[in-house]
Amino acid sequence: MKRTNSQAGCVAHFSGHETFPLRQMWLKKAFDRADSDLKVPKSTFSDDRAISEFGVGKNMVAAIRHWALACDVLRDDLPGAYSVSPTAIAIFTNGGLDPYSENPSTAWYAHWWLAGRGNRATTWSWLFNHVTMPTFSRDDLEAPLADYARRIEPKRKLSVSTLSRDIETCLRSYAPRSAGGSPEDFAEPMLGELGLISEERKGHFAFRRGPKATLHDAMFAYALLDYWDRTSPSISSMAFETIAYGEGSPGRVFKLDEDSVAERLFALDELTGGLLSWTDTAGLRQVHRKSFKNDGLSALMITKSYD
Repeated sequence: MKRTNSQAGCVAHFSGHETFPLRQMWLKKAFDRADSDLKVPKSTFSDDRAISEFGVGKNMVAAIRHWALACDVLRDDLPGAYSVSPTAIAIFTNGGLDPYSENPSTAWYAHWWLAGRGNRATTWSWLFNHVTMPTFSRDDLEAPLADYARRIEPKRKLSVSTLSRDIETCLRSYAPRSAGGSPEDFAEPMLGELGLISEERKGHFAFRRGPKATLHDAMFAYALLDYWDRTSPSISSMAFETIAYGEGSPGRVFKLDEDSVAERLFALDELTGGLLSWTDTAGLRQVHRKSFKNDGLSALMITKSYD
């Protein structure tokens, strides 16, 4: 199911993953279907050979396509084919930055596109940006998410069961089942290694706020630049509070505490060669940006996050 988000001007999605959380090698599987022109024919995921070529069932093939599109590995911008994003080329090419998704930066990148960007992942974005309950269950989330969906799409009637399945898939993407269920439930989800959500007791979850040891400063900087470009493209400074608490901000999406955000901001000057710099003058804490040119800084931050 997909809807037009009238507030944000984007398409809201509540399905497509076939209830399968993103798995470790799925993005690479999608990337490897690209031809010499770095295009993936759309028929790759639908023809009779798809099951044997991907080595998974039909529903999982659909899930692989969904996650590849949601995590900006593939882009639906060509007639009859998907293009491969520049970042995916840098990461997943054999001999690239992380072709087998072994580095935590790849999972953090995927999480940013889902929860920060909300790319084909409306529930992910809503959960990390709007839920403030100390603990929550799937049932606790269903009514607030339905209210949110109605606000952004007042003319559409949304299926409660669809929203419920999306919530369950989102939660299990970060906190897989530890007991019961089928063997498929035990497959380690790619985002589970990030330590963002824990299952406090059966069916009840909580965010893990604070420092994130596996989040590279450069990945944080990439997310900050992306957030800046989308929310304040012509502003040369951004307040600490916005970076730490703004909707869709790195601080909120990565569930960092204030001290952790500040430590990462201190490192920006050296990390970016002075293009981003932190100041704290007379209690006014902010980051300054020297250039808005397409100077490759975001791509450089992606590369540095694998150092």
